[in-house]
Amino acid sequence: MIALRFYRIYDIGLEINLDWLERELAASFHIARTSFRRVKPKSIIMDVPPLLIKMGRSTVEKAGKKFEFNVFARIFDIGAISLCFVYERPESDFLILEETALIFAEQEGLSELFLSHLRTLTEILKPHIRGFALNPEFFEDYTIYLMDWVDESIDPLPLLAGEKKNFSLQMREEILKGTQSYTKEDLAILSWGSALLCNPDSPTDLFDLIEFANVQVFELRYYDRELSRQMGKMYDDIVLADKLPPFRRRYQYRLIMMQLMQNNAEISEITEKVNNLIKVTEDIYYARVYASVLKMLRSGQWSESVSHKIEVIRDNYSMLSEEVRIQHSNSLEWIVIILIALEIIMAVVERLI
Repeated sequence: MIALRFYRIYDIGLEINLDWLERELAASFHIARTSFRRVKPKSIIMDVPPLLIKMGRSTVEKAGKKFEFNVFARIFDIGAISLCFVYERPESDFLILEETALIFAEQEGLSELFLSHLRTLTEILKPHIRGFALNPEFFEDYTIYLMDWVDESIDPLPLLAGEKKNFSLQMREEILKGTQSYTKEDLAILSWGSALLCNPDSPTDLFDLIEFANVQVFELRYYDRELSRQMGKMYDDIVLADKLPPFRRRYQYRLIMMQLMQNNAEISEITEKVNNLIKVTEDIYYARVYASVLKMLRSGQWSESVSHKIEVIRDNYSMLSEEVRIQHSNSLEWIVIILIALEIIMAVVERLI
């Protein structure tokens, strides 16, 4: 058997109560909660398992052929939505897998299908989620290829790179450095935008682990982008506040500080949930796979960027707080000076009277 799984991940900008959503949708849709099948219950820990919705089948015509996909949506409590199109063939033929992969290289020809199902999913979820908003232009994509046997004679690079080239040794090493295996009968090659799994058994747990790693990194990207937007607004607000008279300026600084404090608390909380989306504890192989995908997707760099921007916002909050304190002290000093001056004037007036 061969299979291709095309993923795109989006964000709606707010957390989702999945327990409530599950009850709301249970009567109308075929839904389930994610669970790992081949590990001990404590080996992989999810605080809130995502919600899986089956969305039927869709057909795409490309290169003179028709391809039928099973469509699934997975909803995460952190606000992420993952759409997955699955194409399967019963043949154990690498050439068919490679040919199909190159037809849909970089998910070419699937954008309209993703947008169509995204609109359908929006219609399903919007009535149940207050404040639902989604930017279809901002997403993360990933592709997983599956073959149910290991064949060392094949070259996986065209599959993973999306093109047939005479690859250099350096590029070959870069693409293949994320290779993992549990037994001699299975293989997982994990790269930046795609993965090849060779496994006689359907590796559903690996599918989910790779998808979750992509969700985690995408959410870090999303909040890195959101923090950049907030920092830009913060600097604009400070520039505008600096042009105001002293009293109004101090009041505006306080408003900016309140907004910064609120945003910082919300994003710090959600990024903590993102970083702890899933914990792989006792299963060494799954832990290696998960860590390898996170490394390939540059999770550490995105996490550092988010942390740095949160620190910058905190520093600006501290500076504004100090500026407000100084202005308040200056105001008190002027009040004291004015009161002293009034006392002197009153004393002089009394003497003259």
